[in-house]
Amino acid sequence: MTLRQKQSWFAGKIAELVLWIIDQGYEVTLGDAFATTGHKVNSCHYIRLAQDLNLFKDGRYLTETEDHRFAGEKWESMGGSWGGRFQDGNHYSLEHEGRK
Repeated sequence: MTLRQKQSWFAGKIAELVLWIIDQGYEVTLGDAFATTGHKVNSCHYIRLAQDLNLFKDGRYLTETEDHRFAGEKWESMGGSWGGRFQDGNHYSLEHEGRK
């Protein structure tokens, strides 16, 4: 799959994940998607294959990696990589050439 094809797959699957999270009773806002600075070297944010998601439950912003576990594991089951495996709980990405 080319990078552009992966970007299209990623966009559709992130949309599915967000809707699924909402169905679980959470609110979601979008954080960084495409970025040119501010992330680790070779971040998938730089190639449009990462999205940070901000979760809220009962109006409370959930900041801990564990708060994202249910969504991260769902994302992994959909074929993505979850940042909770490397101390970045709100990071959802698609691996590309070894980048997560």
